[in-house]
This record gives sequence, C-alpha cells and structure tokens, in this order.
Amino acid sequence: MMAHSSAQGGALSIRHAGKVYNPDGENTVALEDVSFETKAGEFCVVVGPSGCGKTTLLNTIAGFDQLTSGEIYLDGELLTSPGKSLHPGADRMVVFQQGALFPWKTVLWNVTCGPIQQGKIDRSGAEKQARELLSRVGLKGIEDQYPGNLSGGMKRRAEIVRALMNDPRVLLLDEPFRALDALTKSVVQEYLLELYDLTPKTIFFITHDVEEAVFLADKIVVMTTRPGKVLKIVNVDIERPRNYRILTSERFLKVENEVRAAIHDEARKAFEAGERELA
Repeated sequence: MMAHSSAQGGALSIRHAGKVYNPDGENTVALEDVSFETKAGEFCVVVGPSGCGKTTLLNTIAGFDQLTSGEIYLDGELLTSPGKSLHPGADRMVVFQQGALFPWKTVLWNVTCGPIQQGKIDRSGAEKQARELLSRVGLKGIEDQYPGNLSGGMKRRAEIVRALMNDPRVLLLDEPFRALDALTKSVVQEYLLELYDLTPKTIFFITHDVEEAVFLADKIVVMTTRPGKVLKIVNVDIERPRNYRILTSERFLKVENEVRAAIHDEARKAFEAGERELA
C-alpha cells in the first residue's frame, strides 16, 4: 500500500486561465478563459485536437510555465497567476510522453530516488513500497534491470510508479501512452486504473484519443482548437473498477459518441476557418 504522508488533497481550480506566447510578435493565443474544477481524487482527462493548449495547461499546473491571465489553485492555495514565480514541486508529478527515467540507474533506484532524497522515507521502506507497486503493475523481478532493457510499455509503468512513490497531490500525465502500440496501450491503461483504484490520487491526463479518455476518466474536458477554450465538460458515469469489457457497453458508447460529436463539430469549424484563411 502507498504511504499516505500527505492528507488526501489534490483539488484543482482553474479560473479564467489564459496564455499568450510572444505577445509582442506573432501573438499566439494558446489558452483563452479556461475555467473548470477537478475534485480531490478525481480522474480528469483533457481531450482535444493537437495544438489546442492541452500541454500548455498541464505545464502551468506543473509549474513549468506562466499564465498570462487567470489563476490556478491547488487545495485552495494559489499555485500560479501572472507574475507569480514558477514553483514546480513533488506535490505535482509529471509523466511525459518521452519518458524521464535515468538510463544509467536501475529501475529500483529510479523509482525510489525521489522520496529517499526528500527524506520522506528511508531506503528500506522505499524499496519495499517500490517492489510492491512494481509487482502490482506486472513488473515483479525487473528491479535491477536498466531502463534500456525495458519495452516502452514497461517504461511507462515504471514511470507511473516513480511518480506515485513521491505521494503527489496531483499526477499529471501528458499523452503518456501515445507512442505505444494498441495492445500495449490497453495493458498499460488497465494497470494505471488498477493503481488508481488502489490509491485514488487526483489525475490530470491529456490525450487526443477519445476511447482512452472515456475508458479512464471520471470527467472529460473537451477543448476547442486554438485558442484553447473549454468546449464541453462530460461526466463519465461508468462504475469502477473498469476493464476492457466496458468498451462495448451501451453506456460507454453513448459517452464516446457525445465526446466525438463535440470534437467533430469543432474540427469542422477549424477546417472551415482554415479554408477561409486560405481563400
């Protein structure tokens, strides 16, 4: 089981968030007046076309990027606003698309180094917890391997365990399964849900894959094309635990169609706007 050193938190409040890149030059508006709430322990998936500002939004929550307008709060505390100094922290762990394991260190070292270095837990406690979580996601016996020996799906699972070992309030995942083939992706998604059921952290997950969004989420935030605004919020009323059998259920298909219809209308508008620009 995870050590719950921090009280269960992780409520995110995004209020009128805006982001403009290069305001003095070409003035690219990435986000415009984005507002929504994510409850503590909720699995929130942001879905939308490429370039809609999803990653920008994740980066502002992580503390890597500055907002131009609006605020983001975590458990009622101001996390970011224009001019506020950037403050990444172990309370918000990010799992990136391209991975972040140190190739010259073992898997066990990679997943335990964070909490050990921060003095949250001693080495033997961290290693025991890490072995338990790794075996939960089908990685028993690979602790002494190096990341270069692992497949893409195994690396993703190790990275998620690494992030969870820091006991964050929010787990931020930026299209983490995008590069995986369909079969591997489905396996890794099920393992992620297993970990989520074990320790319901707030998860903020970005994807452009609608089926993935519906399978994982409690709530889906559908974004428009750039400038990214909230087009629609869809609550996914499908009970947990979930497995792949739900993909053919009537309820699943109904939610999936609702999200696809919203995105389709948006994509058509974007296409027509592009056509007008070319005309």
